[in-house]
Amino acid sequence: MIKIGITGGIGSGKSTICRVFSVLGVAVYDSDSRARKLMHSNPEVVAAIRELFGDNAYIHGSLNRSYIAELVFHQPDMREKLNHIVHPAVAMDFDTWAERQKGHYVIEEAAILFESGAYRNMDAVVTVSTPEEQRIRRTCLRDGTDEQSVRQRIAAQLSEEERVARADYVIVSDDQTPVIAQILKLHEIFNRL
Repeated sequence: MIKIGITGGIGSGKSTICRVFSVLGVAVYDSDSRARKLMHSNPEVVAAIRELFGDNAYIHGSLNRSYIAELVFHQPDMREKLNHIVHPAVAMDFDTWAERQKGHYVIEEAAILFESGAYRNMDAVVTVSTPEEQRIRRTCLRDGTDEQSVRQRIAAQLSEEERVARADYVIVSDDQTPVIAQILKLHEIFNRL
């Protein structure tokens, strides 16, 4: 099974692009949603999070996202420790999921594909590249948030230049370059791998 990673900064349009691949019949694994699910359902992950963040990590069995977000935002070492709990669990979950899929290739969509190390398990990596101002505008509209919050989130991610430099393929999502043609070309390439 060929494994393709798709990444991009916040607001780049990677989820929309992955939906198009899905329409083409490609199985797509959404790392963010699966990580959230594992943080609720995987007993080892839940126990490790409780140990790291204390009893306030979960309220009535649900992850206390605002509490944890506040801690990891202000304490990068806590974010690193949380990542060391969640990323290996997501990697194992992805591998198990990929084994059950049909088709020539599968996609793992992950905002932090490079940062998490997941790119090492991919046969190819695609970066969705979008100008920063468009990413900010899209994210503000999507999340109902302010520009400063989005800029802080962008600053915490890998730079656009580094993602592009490290990728095997780039999809330009700038509202001017036709995206569907780029996706179809990559679909053809990946089916020949």
